[in-house]
Amino acid sequence: MIFSPVPARFAVALLAGLLAFATPPANAAAQSGEGASSAAQTGPSGLPLPRFVSLKSDRINVRAGPGQDHRVSWIFAKAGLPVEITAEYENWRRIRDSEGAEGWVFHSLLSGRRTAIVAPWSKKDDTVALRRAPSADGGLAALIEPKVLVDLNECDGTWCRVSVNNVTGWLPQDQLWGVYPQEVLK
Repeated sequence: MIFSPVPARFAVALLAGLLAFATPPANAAAQSGEGASSAAQTGPSGLPLPRFVSLKSDRINVRAGPGQDHRVSWIFAKAGLPVEITAEYENWRRIRDSEGAEGWVFHSLLSGRRTAIVAPWSKKDDTVALRRAPSADGGLAALIEPKVLVDLNECDGTWCRVSVNNVTGWLPQDQLWGVYPQEVLK
C-alpha cells in the first residue's frame, strides 16, 4: 500500500509570488535537536515558542503582519497542515510552513491537533516504510511517499505512531516535519 502526497504547494499565491526566505530560522537550534528541551521560551499566550500546531480550516489567509490591515500574502487551502508558531503578538501568530514561508494568522484559525508531513524534502521515489512496531525491523505496514499528511498519535523521541487513511504504524521521527527532534508526545 502506497499513500500519495498532498499537492506540492499547500497555499494559493495571491500576489505575484511568494517571498523566498534565505535566512535560517530563528529556532534552528531547536530544529536540529540542540537544546530542544532546555530553556523553553514562552509567548504572551503562556505557551512555548516555537511550537507546532495545525490549520483548523481549508481557507486561511496568511498576512504580511499581525492584523487585518496587513495585506494577504497567500491563502492556505488545506485544513490539517502542520505549521510552526514562531512568534505571538496579541491574538496573532507568526507561522512557518514546511517550505519555509512565513506569515501571520489569527489564533482561532489554528488547532492544537498535531499532524506532520512525511519527508517533504525528499523526492517522490523515496518512500518511507511505515512499520507495525517502532523499530527498523518492526514489520512493514505500508510505504508512504514524501509530502503525505499524517496524524501524529504519539512520539517517543525516535519513532512516531501515525495514522493515515485508516492505517496506523510507526515512522522514524526524523522523517517527519511537524515534530521536533527528540520531542516526546503522549
